[in-house]
Amino acid sequence: MKLLHFAAAGAKKNCARCAALMLILGGGVAAHAGSVTAAPSPDGFDTVPDRTSLSFAHSPSGTRVGTANSAEARPGLSTVKLYVVDYMLRHGDGSAEDRELGQRMIRDSDDNAASLAYAKYPQSIDAVAREYGLTGTRGAAFWGNSSTSTADTVTFLEAKKATDPSSPILGWMATAAPVAADGTTQDWGTSTLPSVVGTKWGWSDYGSDIVASASFGPDFSVAANTYGSKEQHTSDVVGAFGPEPVPAWFPPREPHSALSAPS
Repeated sequence: MKLLHFAAAGAKKNCARCAALMLILGGGVAAHAGSVTAAPSPDGFDTVPDRTSLSFAHSPSGTRVGTANSAEARPGLSTVKLYVVDYMLRHGDGSAEDRELGQRMIRDSDDNAASLAYAKYPQSIDAVAREYGLTGTRGAAFWGNSSTSTADTVTFLEAKKATDPSSPILGWMATAAPVAADGTTQDWGTSTLPSVVGTKWGWSDYGSDIVASASFGPDFSVAANTYGSKEQHTSDVVGAFGPEPVPAWFPPREPHSALSAPS
């Protein structure tokens, strides 16, 4: 598959995950190569099958790498819950109910909670897409029929880390339940990469297999979507990254620009 590179414009494992989350929430970033939180190196993207869309961003440098279909709008599955919850937390009524729904949507991937939240904020996905410049993201009458791209998901995660590092969304991703509300295990896909702190997964309960996952670490974000099984998805993701961390020669990033207000 053709590889796209983008330059930015603007027990022990659990302990490491907790420490990395504290770095992010405290505004720090572990960026040097060879550290326990160093980003995985995206040196196998050209081997990713067409069934999978994959995007990666190196936070300190702003360097982005994606498969040729990384901007392709695909079924967003439960990854679009990130957008609904983000809108609800920042532009909702501030109620305890909203916060509880958000936690259930991110940690447990609770579809009932998502339906309640989306019925209350049906504009949420489209509003967040406009605010963050997510060009492949569209809401639908039913949240589960909404679409997004892996490039958009990475853009969103990088923006949250840069402009809202104390967001509960990142904390809930980092403390995701081992088993989702519908009984699906949450331990595959991008979550299997080294130095991952938090993950959101998505899967289809109907029709052909399609799965997605999106993760962040202190110095990277990554998202993938596969027309296939969880096993195929995980294999494609793991095969796209080498055993060594991101090289120290990644170029420095431009300052992150502020987000525009939603309309």
